[in-house]
Amino acid sequence: MRFEFDGEIFRWSARQEDWYFVELPAEASADIRELPRPPRGFGAVRVQAGIGGSRWRTSVFPDAERGRYVLPLKRSVREAEAIELAAPVHVRLEVQGG
Repeated sequence: MRFEFDGEIFRWSARQEDWYFVELPAEASADIRELPRPPRGFGAVRVQAGIGGSRWRTSVFPDAERGRYVLPLKRSVREAEAIELAAPVHVRLEVQGG
């Protein structure tokens, strides 16, 4: 299952670290939620993500407050792609099996 979408970066502060995410669209979140898969911690779903020339493997996580899945953005990706907080990004996402 593949998705492409535009999203905006947001920050979540936890403990002493800041985490950066982009929210998946409602339709993509609903499609991912319906996939049959073995349970993983926090409801995580493995994906391969891409922004610009960067590609990486990670997981998307359900965000109860937003009612959608969110994609974490690694610092190395943010730096390589010159991504700033609240900046719009174009995301390529492929859900991985198992």
